[in-house]
Amino acid sequence: MAGLENHFLREDLTKQVRILLADDHAEMLTKVVHLLQDEFEVVGAVNDGQALLEAAATLRPDVVILDISMPVMDGLEAAHRLKEAGCQAKVIILTVHEDPDFVHESLVQGALGYVVKSRLTSDLVPAIKEALANRSFASPLPQR
Repeated sequence: MAGLENHFLREDLTKQVRILLADDHAEMLTKVVHLLQDEFEVVGAVNDGQALLEAAATLRPDVVILDISMPVMDGLEAAHRLKEAGCQAKVIILTVHEDPDFVHESLVQGALGYVVKSRLTSDLVPAIKEALANRSFASPLPQR
């Protein structure tokens, strides 16, 4: 019985994790919200890097999931500015770029996770959980 109670407690703690999304494709935002809504609290979704910075300051998320290629300010610059502003949120990049150079640059800019969109359903939740444990995560990339 005690193990069952602990299971429910862990679920409750995970549900309280506040996530902010940034992607310039509405369909992708919708997919991510549907994927995460049962396990996490999605507190906002924006479509450019500047709007992300403003929303993060107001909403104070635990995790920020952002695309690299966005208008106004790209995701790498936004990740850098979040950290520069003292934002404590864990940053996860969600992108179509299957390039090790982007993975490296994302980590340099303060991201803990790098998920390619083709692996969204298998990799995003594990990336969030790893980031919350202060561990990095990167989707496997195709061999060159």
